[in-house]
Amino acid sequence: MAPPRPPLDPERDCPTCPRLVAFREEWRAKEPSWFNAPVPSFRGEAPRLLVVGLAPGVRGANRTGRPFTGDYAGDLLYETLADYGFSRGTFRADPKDGLELVGAMITNAVRCVPPENKPTPAEIHACRPYLTATLAAHAELGDVLALGRVAHETFLRTVGEKLTAHPFAHGAVHRLKNGLRLHDSYHCSRYNTNTGRLTREMFRAVFDGIAREMGAPAR
Repeated sequence: MAPPRPPLDPERDCPTCPRLVAFREEWRAKEPSWFNAPVPSFRGEAPRLLVVGLAPGVRGANRTGRPFTGDYAGDLLYETLADYGFSRGTFRADPKDGLELVGAMITNAVRCVPPENKPTPAEIHACRPYLTATLAAHAELGDVLALGRVAHETFLRTVGEKLTAHPFAHGAVHRLKNGLRLHDSYHCSRYNTNTGRLTREMFRAVFDGIAREMGAPAR
């Protein structure tokens, strides 16, 4: 009998990271109607594209329970996913909106919301097995989009690549030994878009590159 596969997402009351557990309990007391738990990946059938973010936002995914749902970063991400054919339905920043991903999935390097949106290296390392399990369970993946440097470096460490061989740069494409293509983008956070570090056109240019790699026309 084959051994059971490791879980793809942490359990609701994952005890691994004491600081994150304490922050989770704090928000459960403040907002008992919120999700306030490790946020599972959002999956479409047979995903070819994996989007990796940093961590749930305290009033975004930590509130709603779906990655990039409930904050500005999600507005830009889901708009772009729809425009490039990676989703079906209408995004309303609510996990009950019926939106479905098409050939894509979204996850975070750290599944629990961290204080000040800054996970520690130990917390990032502790969550890495879930990303490893996710990759093992989806052999059809061909392209990965890392939103920000932390997601980029976490993914490289997960697949055993040297960071020095693949420096983070917005718009860069890294061809990895396992056959995956890693695409870099600045994180689509409100801060980055408000300061002009990332524009809508810059973000769409990254998706144009993903489309080309997948053999689809740019938009």
